[in-house]
Amino acid sequence: MADVLIVEDDRIISELIRRTLSMTGHEGLTAYTGREALSVLDKEKVDLILMDIGLPDMDGFSLMKRCLEDYAEIPVICVTEKDEIPDRIRGLKGGAEDYIVKPFAMEELLARIQVVLRRFHKEQLVYRIRDLEIDLAGGVVKRSGLPVELTNREYMLFKTLLLNKNIALSRERLLELAWGRSRWYMGGSCITIPGRKKGRRQCVSFGKQICTVPISLCMLLFTHHLPDAG
Repeated sequence: MADVLIVEDDRIISELIRRTLSMTGHEGLTAYTGREALSVLDKEKVDLILMDIGLPDMDGFSLMKRCLEDYAEIPVICVTEKDEIPDRIRGLKGGAEDYIVKPFAMEELLARIQVVLRRFHKEQLVYRIRDLEIDLAGGVVKRSGLPVELTNREYMLFKTLLLNKNIALSRERLLELAWGRSRWYMGGSCITIPGRKKGRRQCVSFGKQICTVPISLCMLLFTHHLPDAG
């Protein structure tokens, strides 16, 4: 999907972000100092920069300014412990597309990355899983080339699982991401949409692709690399 440069001097946080990106189809490139970041940008293709402001060798705001001057086509998201309003304003006015304060939920980081990639037209819009094709731009799902009839709520549920592939989501979190904590019944280990069975038969018969894991979590598993599309 996207090549993301992680500029973070804390190696544990850097590795956690890199692994999360990898699980969701992105490629994470790491740099622990400002100089390393500039070296990576000079040698590698980068679609997005996640930048810590508190770097050991240079001020993160100054590094961001240099990156935006030399690599204007690459968006920057500030990921930092600096939570004061003046710092947020400085980052956003300095050219950052977003500003995330540590600690943060990985799901939130992934969602913000998705928004920025979409804004810069770097988001993957078409996914293929076996005989299923999902076009996020058109909001269309097809199986074996034929449209699958889904309600808006069913589509949003499936889209949420797709964009959080390989990430285990609790039922509560899944409802919040897909429907904004809807009024639909959530009991036992199921999320129930009254009166709708056809869409489930058409779209959720993936064998082990959509599964439940312990503690009432659910996830969409990508067991094979997907071809680039869109």
